[in-house]
Amino acid sequence: MGRALNAQRHTSTLATANAIVIKDENIFFLSLRDGSVPLKGKHGLGLYYDDCRFLSGYELTVAGAKPISLAGAAPASYCAAFELCNDGGSDRNGSNLKKNSIDVRIDRIIDSKNLSLLERITFQNRGMERADFDVTVAFKAGFEDVFIVRGTQGKKTGKSHPPRWRKNTLRFTYEGVDKRIRTLTVQVHQTARHLRSGAKLRIRLGTGQTEEMRISYLIAQSERRTEAGPRTHAGFSFGRMERALGDATRNWHAELPEIESDSHELNAAINRSMIDHRVLRSTLDHEHYYCGGLPWFGCLFGRDSIIAAIEMLAYSQDMAAQSLRILAKYQGKRKDGWRDEQPGKILHEYRTGELARSGQIPQTPYYGSVDSTPLFLILLCAYCDWRGELSLFHELRRNVDAALEMIFESTWSDPDHFLTYQSNSKSGLSNQGWKDSGDAIVNGDGSLATPPIALVEVQGYAYREKRALAKLFARAGEKERAQQLVRKAEALRESFERKFWMAKEKFYALALQKDQRPCDVISSNPGQALWCGICSAARAKRVAARLMQHDLFSGWGVRTLSTKACRYNAVGYHVGSVWPHDNAIIAMGLKKYGFDQAFLRIFDGMLEAASHFEHYRLPEVFSGYATSDFYVPVPYPEACHPQVWAAGAIPMMLQAAMGLQPAGFDNTLDVVRPMLPANTNRLDFRGLRIGKGTVDLRIERTGHKFKTTVVRNSGKVRVRVDGETR
Repeated sequence: MGRALNAQRHTSTLATANAIVIKDENIFFLSLRDGSVPLKGKHGLGLYYDDCRFLSGYELTVAGAKPISLAGAAPASYCAAFELCNDGGSDRNGSNLKKNSIDVRIDRIIDSKNLSLLERITFQNRGMERADFDVTVAFKAGFEDVFIVRGTQGKKTGKSHPPRWRKNTLRFTYEGVDKRIRTLTVQVHQTARHLRSGAKLRIRLGTGQTEEMRISYLIAQSERRTEAGPRTHAGFSFGRMERALGDATRNWHAELPEIESDSHELNAAINRSMIDHRVLRSTLDHEHYYCGGLPWFGCLFGRDSIIAAIEMLAYSQDMAAQSLRILAKYQGKRKDGWRDEQPGKILHEYRTGELARSGQIPQTPYYGSVDSTPLFLILLCAYCDWRGELSLFHELRRNVDAALEMIFESTWSDPDHFLTYQSNSKSGLSNQGWKDSGDAIVNGDGSLATPPIALVEVQGYAYREKRALAKLFARAGEKERAQQLVRKAEALRESFERKFWMAKEKFYALALQKDQRPCDVISSNPGQALWCGICSAARAKRVAARLMQHDLFSGWGVRTLSTKACRYNAVGYHVGSVWPHDNAIIAMGLKKYGFDQAFLRIFDGMLEAASHFEHYRLPEVFSGYATSDFYVPVPYPEACHPQVWAAGAIPMMLQAAMGLQPAGFDNTLDVVRPMLPANTNRLDFRGLRIGKGTVDLRIERTGHKFKTTVVRNSGKVRVRVDGETR
């Protein structure tokens, strides 16, 4: 995903894979499972907004001791709850409190509208004696740019002022080098003793009695010349805010199709996916998009946002339209080597924090992605196929023309018109495909590829966008333009087959490098080329068989690199790990070419992997160890969790399993070779939007076959199951 953040991913920060995450639009909070954020040490937890970590430390002590964590969960995208109890400690008279006698409940809710986090801490005396003890809360506000949190060194930063109390509010202030003042106001809503960076509250409870402590955290940013005074949360109402956010979330989920099967695993994985897509929904310029993942990639990424929207097209077409509009707005306008910008190019990453605003990093936005532009066109075409209308195509026509011109300009100097990359930015990415870490693109002997580099899957993307756009141009009455795109696509396919195929390995090369030398290593990338339809049928068969061999297929999914490769590392970011989104795209390609059993092996493997992660949440990436090594998937320590294109992997594979192929211009839905994953015998998909209507489908297993029933049809949608109209 978008990783200009740190190409090698080396970091000393605390892994965040097991953090409790809550988010509403552009503000999010990560904590440990006891609700705390360590005051010391390097970690990625805290309260973030606009690429800045405002709150970087929070610790609670009860009767002088850190409480015992019993449970922590985020029951909804915007709220979390933690159950704790006292670990002994001393009351105010010096007597020992009985362990587990004080119940501590922390409820949190996050609100983007007011840029705030509300916290309610409830204490209950479960003991048989009266309790009189102190509670202390300590805070830390570092105002670090996310790049600094992640480990980027040598950047100029601003000045933090000492925290200052005013009545019951504690204000932390930071003056950035970008001329912006950032503040965090912590308001304690009970009488408390003020500490330098915290507060102490006396709690007196009879047997069974409860008392609440309420805290609000308010974020503010302003230009230096218009610095505002401290904000307060005068109308603290946890319940009212919870109801408002709950209603908004329920309304969002109500717009999605309803999916129900007789498989607990499939239901749980799909439900988690939908929750995570709500978590990762963000806003820019009044449009919504899916951000990359938390905490490192909570911003707009071209490739990530596009692929997530593609994965979710059968479920939410509106998010695709909004994402396309945002990306079109920031499409490249000029040549800029610092940002790897070209006219017509779709951005890679857009940051808005202190380092970006002060010009110390190129992500303002940064355009170092070789595939965002063809993927942008693929998404637009797929959206139009689902909607059955050209309105968005016409709205973005100038952007389409600019993107096509950019692709032409980028390929004309290559003898075979392959789409290549070579960074011009000293602070940019050396690799600019989805495998964008510095050691991702390698040769068989382990050496790094030499730019310019033409990735195998990127040529597939370029082929697919030309074929798909040709159909839209034809529908718009531009027959000559359509035929021109078809000719270019077929010429690209011919060159692709001639140059990328490795006769000895009977597999496609990972990439071509300088002088068109192949990167002769076995990788997952050719599987994505299957999704694009660029491979010949005979060679696709060999690719499918090779992907399923033990050195590539771990049992959970296809590894990014063969175990036989010199650079293979089971915990290498792009050189041996397993990526759910990569597998979903590969699986789509396998189904496209008719390799149904291989498709089901990947789908079943991913579902099984999801069942071993908490709440069935697939992470960004997990390690490449085989199922026989540990019998559970091994986490990748620094994976984003949640991460958007991982969240879309199961929905995308479910679409492929059901065989859903849109023909919205004809108000038709094709269902091609429908099937179900293992241990699933019935699936209902209600509210599927296609063309001018919606349909409800049911798929049932009957022996070794599958029966598809149209349960409801609104809008006179024609449903064809393997060519037969239902």
